[in-house]
Amino acid sequence: MTRDEFPGWHGTTIIGVKKDGEVVIAGDGQVSLGQTVIKGTARKVRRLSPGGYDVVVGFAGSTADAFTLLERLEAKLEATPGQLARASVELAKDWRTDKYLQKLEAMLIVTDGTELLIITGAGDVLEPEHNIAAIGSGGNFALAAARGLFDSDRNAEAVARDAMKIASDICVYTNGNLTVEKIKS
Repeated sequence: MTRDEFPGWHGTTIIGVKKDGEVVIAGDGQVSLGQTVIKGTARKVRRLSPGGYDVVVGFAGSTADAFTLLERLEAKLEATPGQLARASVELAKDWRTDKYLQKLEAMLIVTDGTELLIITGAGDVLEPEHNIAAIGSGGNFALAAARGLFDSDRNAEAVARDAMKIASDICVYTNGNLTVEKIKS
């Protein structure tokens, strides 16, 4: 099958919420092939500790591609310990210019507790407005829900969990099996 004939893999909603000195990244567990749920308990949020600095990463897209990017990000972080923005820009530059990496189909949300960034294959390293980042099939649903919940008395984790619950009620490619990692600034 060619790439055009192959039914699309869908699934994943990842959200990052930065509030009151804490950053939470939450991801659902669904992977779908066309209209079929292939797996409901995938783990798409990871904690890395390159050079002794904790970084939390959530990924959407192809799992193999995302793991390739995570390995590259970890190497960049080891080369520039404690400098998430610099490592992210270096990864985005490589991703944009390297012929092998250009074919990777994934997006990342990364945080070290201070910075919250989205990294894309288009060479973007984005610091989201309103301290909320979301990617994946249900990302826009989760983003809208989190923006509506953000000014309440909920903490970052509660905003992320409630936004993911709302997204899973709306998006058929999102489920309620969450992996949640938090990190303090």
